[in-house]
Amino acid sequence: MIIHLLSGWFFPTVQAITLIALAFAIGWRDRRWQTVWLPAAAAIGVGAAWITYWYLGSQQMLPDTAPLIFWVWVALLGLALAVAVFGWPKTRWWRKLLSVIAIPLTVFCVALAANQWTGYYPTIDRAWDGLVSEPLPNETEAALLAPLRGTPQPQGRTVPINVPNPISHFKHRVEYVYLPPQWFTGPTPPRLPVLVMIGGVITATQDWVRSGGALDTVTRYARTHHGEAPILLLMDPTGGYNNDTECVDGPRGMVDTRLTKELRPYVVSTFGADPAAAGWGVVGWSMGGTCAIGFVTKHPDLFSTFLDISGDIGPNSGNKQKTISTLYGGNAAAWAANDPSTVMAAHGPYHGVAGWFQTEGHWSRRLGGYDSAQIRATKQLSTIAEQNGITTVVRTMRGTHTWPFAGRAFADALPWLMQRLQ
Repeated sequence: MIIHLLSGWFFPTVQAITLIALAFAIGWRDRRWQTVWLPAAAAIGVGAAWITYWYLGSQQMLPDTAPLIFWVWVALLGLALAVAVFGWPKTRWWRKLLSVIAIPLTVFCVALAANQWTGYYPTIDRAWDGLVSEPLPNETEAALLAPLRGTPQPQGRTVPINVPNPISHFKHRVEYVYLPPQWFTGPTPPRLPVLVMIGGVITATQDWVRSGGALDTVTRYARTHHGEAPILLLMDPTGGYNNDTECVDGPRGMVDTRLTKELRPYVVSTFGADPAAAGWGVVGWSMGGTCAIGFVTKHPDLFSTFLDISGDIGPNSGNKQKTISTLYGGNAAAWAANDPSTVMAAHGPYHGVAGWFQTEGHWSRRLGGYDSAQIRATKQLSTIAEQNGITTVVRTMRGTHTWPFAGRAFADALPWLMQRLQ
C-alpha cells in the first residue's frame, strides 16, 4: 500500500491525532493557568514561528514561499514545549504523559508541513529510503560493471562515484552516474549523451531520483526508444544542506571548477561518454535551474543545452551587494562573470545552444496569465537568450515550487533534450 504524503488521508489524520493530544495536554485547569501560563505558552509559540522565519530568511531559504500550515505547526510546537514545561508541576500523570507525547507528534506535523512546502518526499516509501540512506534503484559498484557488459539491463544501473578534487578542493558528498540500458550493449560503451542533474539549495545528490523521479522518467523513455537514454550525472552542488553555492566559484566552494575540470572529464574517461559539447546538457530545479543556464551560457564549448526549472534571474544570496559579498568575496567582476544576462550579452551570438524554461506560478487576473518571481525571471532570460542566438522553449503554468513540479518538467522536456543531444 502506497501512503502519499502530499495528498490523501495521511497528513490530515496525523494532524487530527496531534491536535487531540495537544488539546488534552493543555486541558482546562485553574484560573492562573488560563490567564497566565497558557497565554505565555501561546506567546512562545508565536515567537518560535517568528524566530524560524528569521532564521530561514537569513539562510536564503525563501520563508515567504512556505504555506500557512507550516507556520501554524511551528507555532504549535513552541506551544507544546511550553505547555509541557509550564504545566508539569502539580499535574496528573496522564496529562504529563500526553504533554510528552504531543511534542514528537507536533514535530512530525512540522516535518510533514515542510514536506508539503518542498514536495521533497511524495510517499512514505520514498521518505524511508532517503532517511535511512537505502541504495538507489539498481545501484552497482563501478568495479562490478564489466561482467554486465553484453547482458540485458532493462533498468540500467546507478553507480556511486567519488571523483577526486585536486583542482577545486570542493568538499563533496557521494555523487552518482546512471547508465542506461544502451550503455551495456556491445564490447565497449557507446558514446552516449550526458545530462548533469542539479537540485535546489537544500539538496542531496539522490534527490533527483528519490524526489524528482528522474530514473523512472528515463527508464520509461528507454523502454520506448530501444534502450536509448542519456547518462545522468547526479552532482553535488553544495557539499551539505546549508551551503548555497549557486554553482559558482567563490568562498563557498569552487563548484564551477568542480564540474568543468573534474566531473565532466571523469565521466568522459571512465564511462565513455560523448566528449563533445553537443552531447552535454544541464538540468536543474530552483537553484539548480539557475546553475543550468549559468553553466551553458558560460561554457558553450562544454555544454550545449539546458533545462531551467523555476530558476532565478541569476545567482543570488539576497540583494546584489550581499550577493557580491557572500558568493564572490566582494569581487564585483565575478558577479558579472556569472550573471546569465550579462554573460549572454557579453558573449554575443551563440551557435548550437538551446534552452527549455519551465516555471510555475499563480494565476494573476491583473496580468491575465501566470505570475511569480521565477516566471518574470524566465521571461527576461528567454528574451535575452533569443536575442543572442539561443533557441528557447518557454512553458509557464500553474504549480508550486516543489520537487513534483520539477519531476514533471523533466518528463515534459526529456524527448526534446534527447533530440537536442543526439
